[in-house]
Amino acid sequence: MKLKKKLSLLSMQLATYINDLLYRYECVIIPGFGAFLTQYHSARIDSEDHTFYPPGKTLAFNRQLQTNDGLLASYVASVEGCSYETALQKIRNFTGKLSLRLSEGETVVLPKIGEFELNTERSVQFIPSDSENYSAASFGLSSFISAQISRDVHKKEVVNKEEKAPLVLSTEKRTAVPYLKYAAIGLIAVALSGFGGMKWYENEVQKHNFAEKQKANTLVENQIQEATFVIENPLPTLSLTLPKETGKYHVVAGAFRIEENAAKKILQLTDKGFTPRLIGKNRYGLHQVIYSSHEQRLDALRALYTIQQTENKDAWLLVQELD
Repeated sequence: MKLKKKLSLLSMQLATYINDLLYRYECVIIPGFGAFLTQYHSARIDSEDHTFYPPGKTLAFNRQLQTNDGLLASYVASVEGCSYETALQKIRNFTGKLSLRLSEGETVVLPKIGEFELNTERSVQFIPSDSENYSAASFGLSSFISAQISRDVHKKEVVNKEEKAPLVLSTEKRTAVPYLKYAAIGLIAVALSGFGGMKWYENEVQKHNFAEKQKANTLVENQIQEATFVIENPLPTLSLTLPKETGKYHVVAGAFRIEENAAKKILQLTDKGFTPRLIGKNRYGLHQVIYSSHEQRLDALRALYTIQQTENKDAWLLVQELD
């Protein structure tokens, strides 16, 4: 049986920061270790134990996403009032202790997040905590159990009452009311007159529809002649405006001191099927070339991971609003 241990006070504080970010973002990366991903799910009912669960977000862990996107380090630096480099070093110490304890066969518990352990194949396994709902829209909602409603008893009582109810047969002879005969005759007459009026109405409708159809055919023929006349004239020039890639998350291919080298990089990437762009100089005076821009950070991370595995292992993610 594996021994479950919690991390030190400092590491627990970093776990609290991660927990805070999971309420705001769909992806929180621990540089050099992996990423926590949240996914929305709707409300559901467990029919076996009659439990109602509110809508929320489920938590998963992806070992492949380890590239630092700056989110966790920036948050740690802002909360603790330290530099970005100091915050990044604290995160490295956190991941170092976490990896060491896992290698020693321990099960490491991150409060409100979940448990980590190594399986028989020495791969990291994550078991999310079921006590947290990372959907801000469902904050305060909890699950509850409702007893099953049984309707069989009431149904049996109704059946029993119907079986016990006596059936009364009357031997009295009913006398027919004379005025009902005349009412029936009057209804038949009205129905016959209505049938004749309906036939006349249908004939008039058919005549009207035929006349309208003739008018429509004539109008269509005139429009076809006019359209044929217009087609003979030269068509106006058609101009297309392609939408510009937007988003503050950019997958960077490289940064160059000489602008000509940046232009060469764009030509190389274009030949490979990419749609690169030059987004100007950074604060160090380097010309930056990007593969693509994305509105959602998770989409950008997926593109970054694919490019690092297949094209350029030195590609990185830039978070910046462009003019």
